Amino acid sequence: MIKTFTVEGWQGTSAIHVGESLSRVGEYLPDQGSVVIVTDENILKHYGASLPAGHVITIGSGEKIKTLATVEYILREMIKVGCDRSSFLLAIGGGIVCDIAGFVASVFLRGIRFGFVSTSLLSQVDASVGGKNGVNLDAFKNMVGVFCQPQFVLCDIDMLYTLPDREISNGLAEIVKHGLISDRPLLEFIENNRDKALALDRETVFRMVADSVDIKSRVVQADEREAGERRKLNFGHTIGHAFEKLNPSGHGRAVAAGMVAAAQFSQQRGYINQGDVDRIKELLLGLGLPVDFDFPPEQIIEAASRDKKKQGKNLFFVFLEQIGQARVENISYDNLNGFIRGYFV
Repeated sequence: MIKTFTVEGWQGTSAIHVGESLSRVGEYLPDQGSVVIVTDENILKHYGASLPAGHVITIGSGEKIKTLATVEYILREMIKVGCDRSSFLLAIGGGIVCDIAGFVASVFLRGIRFGFVSTSLLSQVDASVGGKNGVNLDAFKNMVGVFCQPQFVLCDIDMLYTLPDREISNGLAEIVKHGLISDRPLLEFIENNRDKALALDRETVFRMVADSVDIKSRVVQADEREAGERRKLNFGHTIGHAFEKLNPSGHGRAVAAGMVAAAQFSQQRGYINQGDVDRIKELLLGLGLPVDFDFPPEQIIEAASRDKKKQGKNLFFVFLEQIGQARVENISYDNLNGFIRGYFV
């Protein structure tokens, strides 16, 4: 089964095909122009024999390679093999590969066509969908980037079976986020099918990925450049990104703990009740995710101050009005810091 979702971006249409296979990627590649493939060492090890024809550029893995130096390396390789404006860049990998490759394609010769084969659960439900492509700069996450939609994204469910359990949990955190901010039935589905989700039951995973892509594609369609509605997708990310800087053990793990903190902040502001907070914690713990990190408040405050969503002394923070509904408020850093000092003791 394949479900297709589209985003009509300002540069054209992006199609996301959930359930499509790497083996069929050739059907989506252009007839004219050279193809350059960007992938990482792990994908090459498991799927090297299945890659389509094209010049392969291999990069490392992990946040440490999500840098301008890696971008420069890929650009030089593309120049070396004679890429031009008719070339097509295909990224095959998880969120880091897609972020880097999308950024490279967007700036090479002022932009060439590109597409993704998304190979991790986290990437399929988050990073590969929506057209945000970027890299880190020093301690600032995704500080350098562009909005540019891929022509296509293939979410190959079968490629998830080579992932370690920790990476599955990382992806499940973002799926829980989608349920919390926009889709109460999705959240209830995860609660009722937790063991199947962890065991990668195909029907269960397909439903979760398709529902998440549906949610994100609709949000991006309404607000491609994150001027309003799309900010809700950042639920749990302000404090979560701070955790990720202090303990780089996985984006989803950091966001899980960030969501619990954001839920508690929401409860303090009178939106949700403590039972809702406890429900969120119970689900995340059952999915093998952390619900807190033990850092001194001042370290969290320092890390959170580098959030790219800030505007002067304020930032946009996402609260839960209720399970399945989020709201964005412009709050002061003093307000956020006061919560952090009271919560992380």
